[in-house]
Amino acid sequence: MPRAPSFRLLLPSLLLTLLVAGCGDKDAQAPAAVTQPSAQAAAAADPAAAPLLGALQKQLDGYRRIIVLLADEEQQSAADRTTSTRIGQQLFHDGLEQRGAIATQFDTLLRGTSPQRFATLGTVLDYIESAPELFDADRLAFREVLRDLHERIGADSSLPAVKLHQRIGEDLEALDEIERNYNQELTRIFSRFERTRAIELKREKWDDYIAHLHKDYSREAILRDYGVIEPYPMSMKDSDREIFGRDLPPKTVVLTFDDGPHKAYTDEVVAILKRYDVPGVFFEVGRNLGKVDTDGKVSLGPMAKISRNLMEEGNAVGNHSLTHAQLSRTTGDALRQQVLDTDTLLKDVDSKRAPLFRFPYGARNAEGLQLLNEAGLKSIMWNIDSMDWADPVPESIVQRVLDQVNKEQRGIILFHDIHDRAVKALPQILDRLIADGYQFAGWNGRDFSVARPRKGSDRDATVTTGYEKSWAIVVGIDNYAKWPKLEYASHDAQAVADTLTGQFGFPSSQVIVLKNEQSTRNNILAAFHDRLSDDRTGRNDRVFVFFAGHGATRQLASGRDLGYIIPVDSDPKEFATDAIAMTDIQNIAESMQAKHVMFVMDACYSGLGLTRGGPSSSSFLRENARRSARQMLTAGGADQQVADAGPNGHSVFTWVLLQALAGKGDLNGDGLITGTELAAYVAPAVSAVSQQTPAFGSLPGSQGGEFVFQVPDSQEYLNADTRQLTADAIALNNKVDAAQDAKNSEAPVTVADLQGGKAKLVVPTAGPSSDRQRSQQANDRGLQLYREKRYDEAAVQFAEALKLRPDFAQAANNLGFVYYRQQRYAEAARWLENTLKIDPSRAVAHLNLGDAYFHAGDKAKAKQAYTTYLALQPQGTGAAQARAQLEKL
Repeated sequence: MPRAPSFRLLLPSLLLTLLVAGCGDKDAQAPAAVTQPSAQAAAAADPAAAPLLGALQKQLDGYRRIIVLLADEEQQSAADRTTSTRIGQQLFHDGLEQRGAIATQFDTLLRGTSPQRFATLGTVLDYIESAPELFDADRLAFREVLRDLHERIGADSSLPAVKLHQRIGEDLEALDEIERNYNQELTRIFSRFERTRAIELKREKWDDYIAHLHKDYSREAILRDYGVIEPYPMSMKDSDREIFGRDLPPKTVVLTFDDGPHKAYTDEVVAILKRYDVPGVFFEVGRNLGKVDTDGKVSLGPMAKISRNLMEEGNAVGNHSLTHAQLSRTTGDALRQQVLDTDTLLKDVDSKRAPLFRFPYGARNAEGLQLLNEAGLKSIMWNIDSMDWADPVPESIVQRVLDQVNKEQRGIILFHDIHDRAVKALPQILDRLIADGYQFAGWNGRDFSVARPRKGSDRDATVTTGYEKSWAIVVGIDNYAKWPKLEYASHDAQAVADTLTGQFGFPSSQVIVLKNEQSTRNNILAAFHDRLSDDRTGRNDRVFVFFAGHGATRQLASGRDLGYIIPVDSDPKEFATDAIAMTDIQNIAESMQAKHVMFVMDACYSGLGLTRGGPSSSSFLRENARRSARQMLTAGGADQQVADAGPNGHSVFTWVLLQALAGKGDLNGDGLITGTELAAYVAPAVSAVSQQTPAFGSLPGSQGGEFVFQVPDSQEYLNADTRQLTADAIALNNKVDAAQDAKNSEAPVTVADLQGGKAKLVVPTAGPSSDRQRSQQANDRGLQLYREKRYDEAAVQFAEALKLRPDFAQAANNLGFVYYRQQRYAEAARWLENTLKIDPSRAVAHLNLGDAYFHAGDKAKAKQAYTTYLALQPQGTGAAQARAQLEKL
């Protein structure tokens, strides 16, 4: 938009540019604009204008978000349109508040006496008129702001004010011209919020403007900022249309209750579920909740409160028809009334109702199933029937359920919360199932999953490493007497030992740690021979060996190289006799009964013949349980030195190894890190950031098995105490990730072997995984990215976790805290509030919410959140912080 003196002369050419630039890019629209100041440059040149320019950019951001949400609503489903409109209304309301704040800033500026106040307003107008980053449609976001300023400055009769008043008036005329060209599109989008546009003229450049906005905005991101993540469509298991429970994990059941709510028994059932800390799913009859008039008006009855309490307690509430009619014999409008009126009643009780339907008596027809599909409801059947509706004897009900569960080993159990005998039978059933190691799944918004696995259970029994005992020998030597001293080896060894005992649950009594003076040749060999060789380890055990120290290579008379690891008491002149040769290690490996053994050597040497890597079959776990493994990964070759200056006091090799064990080594995303995956991640990563060439292979005698780590689910809720990586650690990880991204993730990874040749590693194909597993993996990736301060990428991963599991409180908290770290406090508060809707007792979320509201300036809500945290955790780690913040409030 031109400056005022030449405004009227240039307006026709400007509009001509708008009309004919359809084939060009954004810069072609206004070539001269590139010489005009951007918002950042204008703020730097005139600091007094910075607050106003920042506020205008927020106004523009909200305007653009509304357009992105609603520009393609014809392609959106009815539910998506409703969501888009709801968030659009919030954005529109925020825009009105922002406009009021801008008007206040104008008033403050104009009431001042500084002679520069008009120059500051001129800087603001320069931005609106000529900023090169603005499209013409963008400038319409400022029309009401300019009208407010036009009115305010009109009260000033000074010459500078009169000139500005004229300039703003001419700008408003130009905006009217631009608006007429965009009128049809803008009317369609904004008419639901305000009705001031009536002329219908077509603007040919609208599609280009929308394409430009989609480069910086997405509907998904806008919804996420406002606390909304739309879950993936409901998973289809058992059959395309119905769930019976036969696809649940082993030893997993779902407790369902039909025909309520009941004025007495439903609350008794809920009390039992709370006592045992298990979820339930309740299918309710619509007439028990209220009625829907012919005009669609809902009237809830007194028992609707019971239903509302069920949802507030975290139970799922689904649809069981309006009158409990036999729907297999019902068609047309009568069928629609049975299904849809009840859904209307449930939504009126609480919008969090579960999109689940159970046909009374299990009687359904094709029309009914099609109606559920149209209504976005899922048919939930059962494979275990308590028969509590017919059997009056609680003990008989108990035995029947337990017998069927024992036969099926998993499934959906049918009860009715309208009979006292069901109430009496339920505790006995729960006692037995819990004692037998069963898990209880609830509805997570997409499918049935176990939210809190019970200790000692067989959760994920189909994905196990199959080990009985886990052993380790960990050696680290810095203080060599006759070899050059090292700096990080002892620290490396302790970090590996801590990872084994902490993250992977190796018993500390079975992890032998030798550091510095303890690491003599005799002590190292004794650790193998006295603790692990022969029958001291079982056939289903695993042994992990880590050595950090010097390595050496000696060429034999035959010309073959032989590698050695150097104990602390070795003499460089005598290492052929007082070091430990790789042939000794090979003999030790063969003497162990353990099924899988892995050696990781943070030392450089060569001289050991290695065989092929492990299997790549999709039935990997089943095959791996039958095959022994003797694998070795070394830091480099004979002519190389270990890079001993990695982050946090580690060598580069061990740092990358620790990152791999933290989860990055799970290359196929199946929750397992195999020896081959460990090598396929570590070897190219170390080579990319150092002069080392790590080598890997299987020792002679290995049967093609794989050492396996099972990656534990992270239970961490992000908070102010969560540690993040140092700058040098982040820099190294970024280099490693760049090297990983550069290669084809599906192609075999080529690494060195110890004979100086090359070997191709093929990562085993991942088997099928549940939504819960994929959700947890996305959350854990988000935690890794958060620690590296890659906040945008972390937010994407936490959002992915919530798409898969909408009731995942940990991911919701973590997403909120990412926003908090980005100083986006309103967005943070929305997601922390969402966390507490899922899990009201999660104390850390209350503490995080208090911090978000504190920085957002909402003292009342901050005080409430801190107070709730202290009520839940009066001696918690954040108690001192909460009390300190309350004193400030």
